Amino acid sequence: MKAGRLATAAIAATLVPGIAFALVLGGAVAGEAKPDEVAGAVGGVNLAMMPAAGRAYADDYEKSANAVNGKCPEITWALLAAQGMQESGFNPNAKGPKTQYGRALGIAQFLSTTYPTYGEDSDGDHHTGPMDPEDAIMAQGRMMCSLVQRAKKSGYSGRPIELALAGYNAGWGNVQKYNGVPPFRETTNYVAVITATAKKWSTKVGSASSSAAVRRAYTQLGEPYSYGGGTPKGPSTGSCSDGHGYRGGTCVAARTKGWDCSSLTQYAYWPDLQLPRVASDQYKATAGHTVSRDELKPGDLVFWSYGGVEGIYHVAIYHGQGKILHAPRTGKNVGFAELDTGMPKSQYFGATRPGK
Repeated sequence: MKAGRLATAAIAATLVPGIAFALVLGGAVAGEAKPDEVAGAVGGVNLAMMPAAGRAYADDYEKSANAVNGKCPEITWALLAAQGMQESGFNPNAKGPKTQYGRALGIAQFLSTTYPTYGEDSDGDHHTGPMDPEDAIMAQGRMMCSLVQRAKKSGYSGRPIELALAGYNAGWGNVQKYNGVPPFRETTNYVAVITATAKKWSTKVGSASSSAAVRRAYTQLGEPYSYGGGTPKGPSTGSCSDGHGYRGGTCVAARTKGWDCSSLTQYAYWPDLQLPRVASDQYKATAGHTVSRDELKPGDLVFWSYGGVEGIYHVAIYHGQGKILHAPRTGKNVGFAELDTGMPKSQYFGATRPGK
C-alpha cells in the first residue's frame, strides 16, 4: 500500500498478510535501487538535485523535520522530501484509487481516517486535511517520528528509519508480522529508493549562510536577465549602458523586471550577508576565503574576468556537481549551466566562500 494511511494501530492490525499494493501517483514512478546504493540520509539538502515541484515545498519539509528533530534526529528534510516525491511526485492534489481502507489523498498520501491522528492546522489558515500540503507535510513528519520511535523499541532487524518507512508504506502490522521490513517488492523498493534519493539530495554546504543563499537563489529560477536590474528586495527593471542591456538595438533592460548576475548573488545572501552590488566588489568583500576549483561547495561564488580583480565581469553561485546557478546575459533567464561551459573557461578567475 502506498504510504501514510495504514499505520494507525487499528488499521494496521487488519492488513491482509503478504499483500503489497503498488501504486504510481502524480507521476512518481518507483525507481529501482540496488541494495548497495541504499544508505541513510544525512543533514542538509542540495536543492538543485530536487525537481522544481519539490523545491516549492522545501521550507515545509525543513519545518517538518525540525519539528521532530529532538525526538527523531534520523528524520531529515531530505528524507521527508524524497518520501514526498515517491508518494505523490509532490502533487498536492494526488488521489489514489479506492481500496478497502479508503483513498489515499494529497502530497503525503494520507487516508482520511489516519490523518486526524497526526494532522493539525500547522500553517494557521483555519483549515487542515490531507489535501492541505503544508499541514500534510507536517503530519508526515509526525507520523514518521512515531514510527521511528516504535522501530527503536521493537528490536526488529533493520535500521529504525528503514522500519519506519516500511511501516508508512505497508502498515506497522506487516512490520510486526515479519519482524522487519516486509518482503514485498513494492515496500522494499520504496525503502531503497527513498533512502537512496535522500542521500543523493543531501550535501554539506560551505556555511549556514551558503545553504540559505542557495535556497534563496533557487526561488528565482526562470526569472529574466535584466542588466542593472534586481535589488536585495527582489527583481526590478534595469538600465542600459556601454552596450549592455540592449537587444536588437532596443534597450530591453529598461522594460524587463529581472536580475543581472551580481544582483542575484547579492539577493541570495541578503540579509545574512550584505554583499556589495557589483561582481568585482563582491570578490573583494569575500576574498578572505578563496577556494580552489576542486574544493568548490554549493553556495560558493565563482567569478570570471577579462583581467585581474578590476576586470571581473561575471559572478555565479556554485551549486554542485560541476554546475552553476546564474543570471547569464540579456535575453536569457536565471538558470543552471555547466561550470566549464556556462562562461568562457579561459576567463575563469576564481572562487570565494562567503560567510567565512
